Amino acid sequence: MSTTETEHHHSLAANTPTEPDNVGEHHASDLLYVQIFIILFALTAVEVSTYFFDFGPSQLPVLLGIMVVKFAIVVAFFMHLRFDHKLFSWVFVSGLVLAVAVYGIMLTTFQYWQNL
Repeated sequence: MSTTETEHHHSLAANTPTEPDNVGEHHASDLLYVQIFIILFALTAVEVSTYFFDFGPSQLPVLLGIMVVKFAIVVAFFMHLRFDHKLFSWVFVSGLVLAVAVYGIMLTTFQYWQNL
């Protein structure tokens, strides 16, 4: 077998789907996922506490803020957007911003028209 055939065979074997090139580069460790679980659990506990404790007029901004943070964490890590191209992250974030803006406009419209 010549060196050209050997190099060609080696390059084909290195690019097979069973042997990805950078296996550990695009995956988080188990410890990181445990830390994410603890953070999401704590944020969910704060969300649930808003039903038992009176947050007053700051309840809606607190819940919307927690929603945005939890959404960002889930999308970044569990959908692996943290490791993908930044354009994908901007698509999800822009959708979230648009949804919150429409929700805010709807709430202010109901409040404004209710007092007339």
